[in-house]
Amino acid sequence: MLALSRKQGESIMIGNDIEISILEIKGEQIKIGISAPKSVPVYRKEIYTQIQEANKETVNSLDIESLKKLL
Repeated sequence: MLALSRKQGESIMIGNDIEISILEIKGEQIKIGISAPKSVPVYRKEIYTQIQEANKETVNSLDIESLKKLL
């Protein structure tokens, strides 16, 4: 993991298309802005984890034999 120090108003770039800016710092809370192409999904980690778990549950609940009959 790369750890960088940034002040309010400063940014970092990821590749050529993604910019992460420090918008505001209040105590222990930091507000960031993310500029990325629409083709790049951006999620909070807890939401991303929920999506991954839901996808795994869906795959595990599929009845493969029924799907084969449909094809």
